[in-house]
Amino acid sequence: MFTPRKISLIGLLLAIASMAFAIGYLQLTEELEPCPLCILDRTVVIGLGIIFLLALLQNPAQTGSRIYGVITALLSITGIAICARHIWLQNLPPDQVPECGAGFWYMLDSLPFARFLDTILNGSGECADIKWQLFGLSIPELTLGLFVVFLVISFALFFSNNDGKHDHTR
Repeated sequence: MFTPRKISLIGLLLAIASMAFAIGYLQLTEELEPCPLCILDRTVVIGLGIIFLLALLQNPAQTGSRIYGVITALLSITGIAICARHIWLQNLPPDQVPECGAGFWYMLDSLPFARFLDTILNGSGECADIKWQLFGLSIPELTLGLFVVFLVISFALFFSNNDGKHDHTR
């Protein structure tokens, strides 16, 4: 049976591997700059990695596992929603694609946070571009699958049972 610690380790390793792929391969090797929605996806993955790391270090009993499970499930659902929006933008007819806007970091620095989020989630022309595919799936479609896997791991963490015992194996 998987303990909360082992489940958290799986989630953490998946977050690290996905960020290594996004930055190490897509960004540095393929020279693809992330669009604003991709940056939000990365932020959610980093958040998931941090929560899984905390759960791994704490090795919680059942109540703690449930709390971590709920937090990671909410983050996973947030990632799914961002990816769904991104996929929708990529499937718009060319004449309905929003115009490209200012850069992510410029908007973050210059706009009030609520307006920044609204602008990012409405997307821009650069978010509609499909720049890379694997097995016929775009980056947001692959990332959607990743967030579904994170959601399954979240449920496993929520329903894991330590029975008050802590896993001291390393």
